[in-house]
Amino acid sequence: MANYSDQEFLKTDFSGTDFSDLRIAVVTAKWNWEVTGKLKQGALDTLLKAGVNKDHIKSWDIPGSYELVYAANKLSYQPFDAIICLGCVIQGETRHFDFICSAVAQGLHQVSIKHDKPVAFGVLTTDNQEQALERAGGKHGNKGEEAAITILQLLQK
Repeated sequence: MANYSDQEFLKTDFSGTDFSDLRIAVVTAKWNWEVTGKLKQGALDTLLKAGVNKDHIKSWDIPGSYELVYAANKLSYQPFDAIICLGCVIQGETRHFDFICSAVAQGLHQVSIKHDKPVAFGVLTTDNQEQALERAGGKHGNKGEEAAITILQLLQK
């Protein structure tokens, strides 16, 4: 079995692969926009750099991470090859964090299985704002970019 490092994952070479006909939806939660806006930009930049036609990318900004499940399910009935879901849930003082994270993870999993369509889980679940920003273009990279890479790897022929 191959053993890949994070750096190898990010260095995926898509040269020679034609992604121009792919239709990709990018759904982004507006809650914690300082973070999710950067995730969205990372995903869009990655798709465009890989050669996905700009006109084949649908971007939909929705209220929060919980709503990602509804949006992904709705989009799965449309002719998209994959859906990238981006959000950010930051731990607070109540158990709300646990319920939202669990519901979103399980919901997006179910959408992917039900519709036999790749759904990327680009939802940050962090303890604080600093950790979220570190994963939205900071020292830990951009998880929106990584979600797009995941989708491209799954759709690469």
